[in-house]
Amino acid sequence: MAHVVFTSHLLRHVRCPESTVPGNTLAAVLQGLFDAQPQVRDYVLDEQGELRKHVVVFIDGRRALDRERLTDPVGEASEIYVLQALTGG
Repeated sequence: MAHVVFTSHLLRHVRCPESTVPGNTLAAVLQGLFDAQPQVRDYVLDEQGELRKHVVVFIDGRRALDRERLTDPVGEASEIYVLQALTGG
């Protein structure tokens, strides 16, 4: 099962402890996480179910590429990091 970690920036706004979640795509892992921790969904996904503009996900050290359908593959022992991207000037 994939290990999901949220960075401290998101932890300031919503309770989202580290979790171990089954799934073979990012979408499946996130859905399992949202089932267990529904308060996290609105901080990660927008109204269309896509990653929010200022949220970035890394799977095993690589940035998730499919922001819309979340079809990036996830391995049995994957490490997934969800963080708030910092933008501005």
